[in-house]
Amino acid sequence: MQDGGTGSRRTSRPGAILFMCGQNVIRSPMAEAIARQALPSGTWIASAGVKKGERDPFVDAVLDEIGLSLGRRQPQTLEDMADDFFDLVVTLTPEAHHAALELTRHSAIDVEYWPMPDPTVETGSRDQRLSAYRDVRDRLTKLIQERLVLAPE
Repeated sequence: MQDGGTGSRRTSRPGAILFMCGQNVIRSPMAEAIARQALPSGTWIASAGVKKGERDPFVDAVLDEIGLSLGRRQPQTLEDMADDFFDLVVTLTPEAHHAALELTRHSAIDVEYWPMPDPTVETGSRDQRLSAYRDVRDRLTKLIQERLVLAPE
């Protein structure tokens, strides 16, 4: 079964998950925080970007609304991470998906693409912009619940 045509869908819960986006500023750290809260404590969860960006305060605001926090976590790239092994790499942007496919082409690591909108393109009031971030947060929560939390162990 395909997950939008760009990767295979897991049928069991992975033990180590990496979430990737373009700059590790919005989508992947948000997914990491949500997954850490939703999945068993023995699940290794991390996030990284293709490039390193600057921390986004809107991410902190929408995570705080649901009782989550990034704490002191700062954006990082794959190069910043130790050589960790992941069962699953979830990519959230086309750029990250291409990088993950290149990175895993000679390994047995599953790569899934979960296309997420870019909330930074939203203009308008602070509330309108926060609404775009909430939409991403809620989409990620739903996918993590459906594909990872409810997956058989």
